[in-house]
Amino acid sequence: MNDTALVRRRGSGAFSSRDYIRRRFRDIPTRLNENGVDQFGFDPEFAAKAGPYMGWVYENYFRVEQHGVDNVPDGRCLLISNHSGQLPFDAGMITMAVFLERTKPRICRAMIEKFVTDLPFVSYFMERCGQLIGTPDNCRRVLEAEEAILVFPEGVRGINKLFHERYQLKNFGLGFMRLALETKTPILPVGVIGAEEQAPSLANLKKVAKLFGLPALPITPTLLLGPLGLLPLPTKYRIYFGEPMMFEGDPNDEDEAIEQKVQQVKGAVKQLLERGLRERKHIFW
Repeated sequence: MNDTALVRRRGSGAFSSRDYIRRRFRDIPTRLNENGVDQFGFDPEFAAKAGPYMGWVYENYFRVEQHGVDNVPDGRCLLISNHSGQLPFDAGMITMAVFLERTKPRICRAMIEKFVTDLPFVSYFMERCGQLIGTPDNCRRVLEAEEAILVFPEGVRGINKLFHERYQLKNFGLGFMRLALETKTPILPVGVIGAEEQAPSLANLKKVAKLFGLPALPITPTLLLGPLGLLPLPTKYRIYFGEPMMFEGDPNDEDEAIEQKVQQVKGAVKQLLERGLRERKHIFW
């Protein structure tokens, strides 16, 4: 299963079954406090209720096809992926692939932007489903607990790229590499195909976005549909998990030395994207 997608009957409902979701959660060791959450705010009961809905989106809306999810190792690891699509559905689908299709299910902690804490309900939902604000201290704590972290080193530059820039990787930040070196954590490159076309952006009104405290304000053709325009197009997702990469060195090295290692990871992500684009026959199937 490392190199081919899990074969299943589309629309079978396997990944949106409450029984299947609950069985997967029972296979994940968790240490809960008296409030029923772990040290990071993750609530398995809450996540189990949301799981079937996310499972339906995974299996029936985006019809996700994963390759190599069992490359995700046990113990601490950093999943480094390209980012796109205006809204972070790519993060949701990666975390669902690791939870639903890996032989041993895992919770993958996606590092979210700080502005999310100001969004009512969204911040609570994210926390109870296991996601964290992407501060260095939070990342260290998660890795010390032998958890998996999903990082998008392109940041908002990636998720808000314009349509003509699709599958062109933006500059990667250096923080994830310093963290990996400091904590001796393996890095797993991930390539996502399909999210780039789910909400094609023709322009980005950055100045207007700042007035509302937002990182970006993309203009998409679907905005003419009003609130329905926020729904992504039902593109078919293909997610490629590469082989783990291990790096050695001083996390406090000069940026130039860290950048060389970051470029190796960026190159691995690029190769996965190139493979996915070669193998894809159509955006929607």
